[in-house]
Amino acid sequence: MKTLRSHFRTATLAFCTAGIFASQAMAVPAIAPDQATPIVLAASDCYAIGLQVASQNGGTLAKASQSTRGGQPVCVIVVLVPGKDGQRPRRSEIVVPQN
Repeated sequence: MKTLRSHFRTATLAFCTAGIFASQAMAVPAIAPDQATPIVLAASDCYAIGLQVASQNGGTLAKASQSTRGGQPVCVIVVLVPGKDGQRPRRSEIVVPQN
């Protein structure tokens, strides 16, 4: 019985070692990546666009959501612009193309 347990332990160790080497071999890329190609972001972030729009309008960002209007992706930005002479803030909704 001890020899069967010994053989089983040796076989398990051999399979684990082979699995580690096989996983390392699969992790190596087959083709080296081309460093000359730039990284291009495919989608814009509505929150980041909203922060830019809010700072341009002198207000604070209240809401930024993604929507589709006319088949085009847009960001619907809600900015709270401070009121004049201590009045309530004014709510301004701005639709910006998501590019």
